[in-house]
Amino acid sequence: MLKTARIFLSAGALLTFSAIAAASTPQYGAELQGFNFPYSIEKFTFSSQNQPLAMGYIDARPQGKANGRTVVLLHGKNFCGVTWQDTIEALRRVGYRVIAPDQIGFCTSTKPASYQYSFQQLALNTHQLLASLHIDKITLVGHSTGGMLATRYALMYPQQVEKLALVNPIGLEDWKAKGVPWRSVDDWYQRELKTSAASIKKYEQKTYYVGQWKPEYDRWVDMLAGLNNGPGHKLVAWNSALLYDMIFTQPVYYEFKNLAVPTTLLIGTADTTAIGSDIAPPDVKAKIGHYDQLGKAVAALIPHATLKEFKGMGHAPQMEDPALFNQTLIAELSQP
Repeated sequence: MLKTARIFLSAGALLTFSAIAAASTPQYGAELQGFNFPYSIEKFTFSSQNQPLAMGYIDARPQGKANGRTVVLLHGKNFCGVTWQDTIEALRRVGYRVIAPDQIGFCTSTKPASYQYSFQQLALNTHQLLASLHIDKITLVGHSTGGMLATRYALMYPQQVEKLALVNPIGLEDWKAKGVPWRSVDDWYQRELKTSAASIKKYEQKTYYVGQWKPEYDRWVDMLAGLNNGPGHKLVAWNSALLYDMIFTQPVYYEFKNLAVPTTLLIGTADTTAIGSDIAPPDVKAKIGHYDQLGKAVAALIPHATLKEFKGMGHAPQMEDPALFNQTLIAELSQP
């Protein structure tokens, strides 16, 4: 009886703790309404796949003398345009105009109930956004999933991209070809419905920051957790599931050799990101996500490629050491 009571008390305490944690998580709208942005969020409205859509984006003008160049920053799967804040400010200070869009399905942009996601479609959407701003030449920087999108964009619109920089891009390998099991959209959806501030922080601390944590990272956890905890959380989770399927089933790995623009790989070598590694068999999991090897291998595939490594850093070097990252990026973009 006493043992049963103790177990019941422990379970009750756990439920209470979970309830408190859930209550302390902010709630943001399906397009991040309520989040405190340091920039004005502009909206590009357009029609795609027979429905009206809106892309949120940041348009940060140069501080001081403009250098006449525009940098487009493409965010990753668990990121938004605003998470580039430190890099946006560094680029503005040296004269760049910076465009940081949120892709459809992410952050401040529309979450469609139905959408055939592809990197080609997202590239087209971004191309149309830039056309609406009368921007015809860009330097393109993509992080994580944004690196896959940036690669696809540069393949589709090579005449527009002057330089390409890929920051710990995923897709440096084909996970399914290496034996990672396919997960259905329905299974991804159920997984995404369980997302919480605690699960986000645990994953990011391990993968993005190599076990370390800084107070400034909490804001970005709250941003994602609040989006997943808000009134549109089911629509957010559904779009996230569709996007994961796109990432897993549409590799860009086989086309790196076709890139025709000068490319810089900026790689945190301790990164272990690999989609599906959580359900991969042990022997498969052991051979994926080794960025210390993947950066070198893909740099050898890309014509006109330069590799810059951030030793011992994880998936987000631009957030782990903004000063070093931004100095490196700007120096690379300044190369003729």
